Amino acid sequence: MELSASEKPGHLAQNESFNRPPGSALGALVILLAVNLSGCGNTAPAPPAAAAPPVTVAQPTKRTVTDWDEFTGRFEAVDEVQVRARVGGFVTNVEFKDGDFVKAGDLLYIIDPRPFEAVAEQADGQLADARAKAELAKRDLDRGLSLVQTSAVSEQVVDQRRQALQAAHAAETVAQGALKAAQLNIEFSHVVAPFAGRVSRHLVSIGNLVQGSDNGGGTLLTSIVSLDPIYIYFDIDEATYLKYNRLFFAGKRPSSRDNPNPVQVSLTGETKPSHDGKVDFLDNRLDVSTGTLRGRAVVPNKDFSILPGQFGRVRLIASAPYDALLLPDTAIATDQSRKIVFVVKSDDTVEARPVTLGPLDEGLRVIREGLKPDDRVIVDGLQRARVGAKVSPHAAPAAGGKT
Repeated sequence: MELSASEKPGHLAQNESFNRPPGSALGALVILLAVNLSGCGNTAPAPPAAAAPPVTVAQPTKRTVTDWDEFTGRFEAVDEVQVRARVGGFVTNVEFKDGDFVKAGDLLYIIDPRPFEAVAEQADGQLADARAKAELAKRDLDRGLSLVQTSAVSEQVVDQRRQALQAAHAAETVAQGALKAAQLNIEFSHVVAPFAGRVSRHLVSIGNLVQGSDNGGGTLLTSIVSLDPIYIYFDIDEATYLKYNRLFFAGKRPSSRDNPNPVQVSLTGETKPSHDGKVDFLDNRLDVSTGTLRGRAVVPNKDFSILPGQFGRVRLIASAPYDALLLPDTAIATDQSRKIVFVVKSDDTVEARPVTLGPLDEGLRVIREGLKPDDRVIVDGLQRARVGAKVSPHAAPAAGGKT
């Protein structure tokens, strides 16, 4: 049986949809809204804001400081001598140990003195003969002076005897000189230390022949350097010298020419000065090849730990005492060509503050400009600080030092 068009299934569904009451569409919309609302209820909540990062802050240290300039110097002995033979002969004794500390007058070498002793005996005999002849000439003259009064002898004889006495005295003087020369040679055969100091190694061994001379041409035997005190020489550049002049004329720094200004000396490898000294010399002109002025300080060296030829760093006073603010170097950052510190403001936000630096003083850096005494400066946690962002500041523990 064939169905009519109105009775076909598709046509029936279509008719039913047209005939569905309006309330059924509203219900579908309500169901859809409910599904959407249930989906919104499962969304995760927004994360809380990040906590302000912790940093350590401290106020600048305030104390009275003095500026120092640093120069490289070299130590030199106050006294230094090359010990040379003043008489020739064979070395019979070496009386010191290489590198020993010797005192003034200590025996160093003995050069065979026997030839000089023989010459001294000969000169002593010649002196005795000259004295005897002088005594005889004096007696002859005395007799002549007595006889000339009675005209027993002529005036000419008296004059001859007077001349003979003078010649005898001259011969006596010559003999005395020869004896002294011989005695000096005996003395020079015993080579002694001229002053206290550290002796070098012996350059001539026993049995060797040395040449003597009084004009510096004698054989070099060893050398001696004094150790306490010791000099350190350093060179001051022209700009620093002019700065010192300006400070002197302004009455802010005494001149090292007129006053033994203090210096501090640190040895190679030392991070802070270990020796104190005083300036005792400034040269009278600048070196035209280097544009520097040679200065010298004298440093006590009681333990003989410093040797001539060592290098050292010399700190020379460069200002009058003044009040300054100081920070550790770890609190200072670099922003291109300027130095900055991070300051925590009253609302706990970070501000970058440009500063002008001075020298180090007892491990802290002098801040010449850019800070106030009550500023809170970040000294630890700089990597967590951002300009304009909030931080959680904590005060640094007390160092126990001067503030």
